[in-house]
Amino acid sequence: MKPLIVLLVAFGISLLLTKAFLPDATIALCGRIAMSAMLCFTAMGHFLYSRGMALMLPEVIPFRTGWVYLTGVIEAAAAIGLLINGMKALTGWMLIIFFILVLPANIYAAMRHLDYQSGSFNGKGLSYLWFRIPLQALFIAWTYLSAVK
Repeated sequence: MKPLIVLLVAFGISLLLTKAFLPDATIALCGRIAMSAMLCFTAMGHFLYSRGMALMLPEVIPFRTGWVYLTGVIEAAAAIGLLINGMKALTGWMLIIFFILVLPANIYAAMRHLDYQSGSFNGKGLSYLWFRIPLQALFIAWTYLSAVK
């Protein structure tokens, strides 16, 4: 829920500020700014909650904490890439692939009732997927419409 709030608030703020200071700014630019803000927010979680996020991956995967850090770096790099005109489309496609690839980790975590912030197994469980899967679809569509199309 927090990433969605960050995305929407950042979009609203970017709309107001770009229209005030860059009258020719597009909705797509505001969308990329908002997605970049959201990615910076979620990337921080990879470093603040790395122990709990490592539990989102099955035990058979080696270097789970390393993967969490790497995905945090990928999110931060994507946040930058979305704001560089010559890189926005490539970054957008890579981000769409990224969003698809991380969805199984979210499903696995929900099946285990993981609360990654506390590193405990008393999270919302499968009911969380009713929110998370549409949210992931929104992120993919948002990225496509603001960076690729």
